Amino acid sequence: MAGGRSWSGVLGALLLVGGAGPALAHGSERGFVMLLPTGHVMAGGAAAVAASFLAAALIPERAGRAIAAARLRLGTVPAVDPTWTSTLSAVIVLALVAVGFLGYPDPLTNPLPLSIWTVWWVGFPLAHAVFGNLWAYLNPLTGPYRLLDRWLGGELKAAARPLPAGLGYWPAIGGFLLFAWFELVSLKPDEPETLATAVSIYLILSFACLATFGEEDWMGRGDPFAPFFRFVARLSPLVFERRDDGRVAVVLALPGAGLVHAKPMPVTGVAYVLLTLATVSFDGFSKTFTWLSFIGINPLEFPGRSAVTGANTAGLLAAFAVLAGVFFAATAIGWAAAGRPGRYADAAGRAVLSVVPISIAFHLAHYLTALLVNGQYALLAANDPLGLGANLLGLRGMQVTTSFLTSAAGSTRVFAVQTGVIVVGHVVAVVAAHLAAAAVARSRREALAIEAPLAAVMVGYTAFGLWLLSTPTAG
Repeated sequence: MAGGRSWSGVLGALLLVGGAGPALAHGSERGFVMLLPTGHVMAGGAAAVAASFLAAALIPERAGRAIAAARLRLGTVPAVDPTWTSTLSAVIVLALVAVGFLGYPDPLTNPLPLSIWTVWWVGFPLAHAVFGNLWAYLNPLTGPYRLLDRWLGGELKAAARPLPAGLGYWPAIGGFLLFAWFELVSLKPDEPETLATAVSIYLILSFACLATFGEEDWMGRGDPFAPFFRFVARLSPLVFERRDDGRVAVVLALPGAGLVHAKPMPVTGVAYVLLTLATVSFDGFSKTFTWLSFIGINPLEFPGRSAVTGANTAGLLAAFAVLAGVFFAATAIGWAAAGRPGRYADAAGRAVLSVVPISIAFHLAHYLTALLVNGQYALLAANDPLGLGANLLGLRGMQVTTSFLTSAAGSTRVFAVQTGVIVVGHVVAVVAAHLAAAAVARSRREALAIEAPLAAVMVGYTAFGLWLLSTPTAG
């Protein structure tokens, strides 16, 4: 559904925002999967991930790192100044906010909810996994910040003070948690005026923090979204290297190879990465009959978000705490099994980046149907953003179709794609975890001992993810 100029316009809109949440993005039709042999699918997926662990264990570390370091140069492209692309994004985002306040109140007609929840939050992370760190160029804050600093003669950067090192990634964790709560728990995350207000608050507060702490510190570990996009970009097979002549070399690498060369994350950085996976996992789990029955709600008579606000708030926090507890326990057990004394923070800081493929796999599998359906609504909204009868993209008369979900053949294909995505994501994660363990181990035996408990967690999480796709949901 990418339509040249038209699609790039919608895409540009979504990237600029960065603070809200998606009711629209939850239109996942999952009841049909109960007709499939889901028990066999779960077992097969888990077995595939377990087999990948055994296969990775047989690969010598030197060979594994040589494969990860393989590069193919594709050519060069002109360098782009992110100041201007960011500023253009800011203009588009402000226009979207205005439309959110002044346009149609219907979330499926107003461009703001569709741009944020479908294009930006669903599609944009996937684009990072393919093309690299687009947020560095399309963040709507950094361009205006740089232009203001130039106009002030550099006084803005000179006055910036460092973000206290002791805070680590806690500002980003707090901001992302608020974002997730707004998306998953609040009553009207897709209502245009409410969303426009939330986006405005994010832009104002974030720009103030950017001016206070500077671009490097705030975008490095303070902004709720910049670290997430930066980590997902490490999955991209495209590497861009700036040359002395001002051009940029485009290099092709294995997908996920960027995870191998990343520096170890601090404990708060580990928590941040785990939070990104916990939120999308709880998003799917919170709509299952299992969760609703657990909190005393009849799944067949779902009363709406207001009845589950408190329970879902607690559940969101619990999902984060449980996932963090399991991850740190697994890495600690592996460190102890290897007979290594002292702190295991370095092992955990390296291993956590192997969670990134799982996070983006869950993201794609969970939001796939929303992207396919609401993406069509987004194109129609871009065609007539103010509801004045415009036909900017030539799409007048286009009808939204869901036949690929309602037909048996189409729904089976969608489920097959979702299943494959989750399994492949976990396989990539297991290989990344193996290379991370090898980087801190003194022998192959130690590497296997360090990674085995985490690999077991990944096998279990694969089964959990496939169960989420197959279990009935409500709400």
